Amino acid sequence: MSYRRTKAIFIKELHHITRDGRSLALALAMPVMMLLLYGYALSLDVDHIQTLLFDQDGTAASRRLMRQFQGSRYFDVAGFVNDYRAIERGIDSNRILVGITIPRDFGKDLAAGRGATVQILVDGSDSNTAAIAMGYAENVVQNYSVEARTEIQNFRGRHAAPLVDPRLRVWYNSSLQSKNYVVPGLIAVILMIIAGQLTSLTIAREWEMGTMEQILSTPLRPTEMVLGKMLAYFVVGLTDSAIALIVGVTIFGVPFRGSIWVLAVSTCVFLCGTLFWGIFISAGSRTQVVAYQLGMLSSFLPGFLLSGFVFAIDTMPKAIQVISVIVPARYFVTIVKGVFLKGIGLSILWTELAYLALFAGIVFWLSVRRMNQKVA
Repeated sequence: MSYRRTKAIFIKELHHITRDGRSLALALAMPVMMLLLYGYALSLDVDHIQTLLFDQDGTAASRRLMRQFQGSRYFDVAGFVNDYRAIERGIDSNRILVGITIPRDFGKDLAAGRGATVQILVDGSDSNTAAIAMGYAENVVQNYSVEARTEIQNFRGRHAAPLVDPRLRVWYNSSLQSKNYVVPGLIAVILMIIAGQLTSLTIAREWEMGTMEQILSTPLRPTEMVLGKMLAYFVVGLTDSAIALIVGVTIFGVPFRGSIWVLAVSTCVFLCGTLFWGIFISAGSRTQVVAYQLGMLSSFLPGFLLSGFVFAIDTMPKAIQVISVIVPARYFVTIVKGVFLKGIGLSILWTELAYLALFAGIVFWLSVRRMNQKVA
């Protein structure tokens, strides 16, 4: 392999990138646009839940429970109703998500020490949101139950039974904000999509423009062509990575607790693998349309669905979990989240980094072999 010929391809491809100002500007602006769009739109936080209250009891005990819901930051009480039909209409028209019904004799049952019930009606159309809303509502009722039990026992002059007092401490994302979970994974997914798209058109474009025959007439070897083209887009990919990192930390305020060097090394290895993958796709396509479609299909869908970025891999069917093993974004998402939120290093993340290096090596070999077949 000749360093001089590799450098010549690198400079040639770099000139092609810089001459096309609009494509270069789009490649550099795309991480910002996607981060802002998905970072703000893709929120897993469930709060300000629209709620209707139906108090059939009308006692001080029931009114105090309603005030608990009014004072919770998770519920926005849209009003008080006098029948079930109002709650049903609110859920059917998507105006509310939750309806709280306090039955008759609620205060009497509570004062007598009997079990008092509260009905929680939830719109289950979105099962994930409904489950979270149910958990919030049950927590409000449980807190009220503990307070009421203690007051009643003290009023009767008996010593209140000791209650378990759980002291919770959330590590790594103490504010429980979904953006701290979403944005680091989103950075990894965006880099996979952009890197795959950057190089998926490069060789197909040479065939369409008729310049591939001229390149093949030179002493240039397939290894030198693959490396030269990858290095040119590697510069663009590193720039995109820096932009995505700055946007995530400054605009979204995601904490960065790890080593910048661990993240830099992991990003370089990941970019090499995804750029080689784009070249491999481009080498097997004679038209840019086919190369673009294959690049999008093999980067966008696996990156979003099989990387663990949003959907937990452990909850997927076994067959899908096996398929996700070959998706490099799965391992890079783990690295980025570990570096950002947990501050862990290569002593823990070395297996993920080793897989990314293995993936890059295999795809590089496949790309060179595909180019050899085209030359032959």
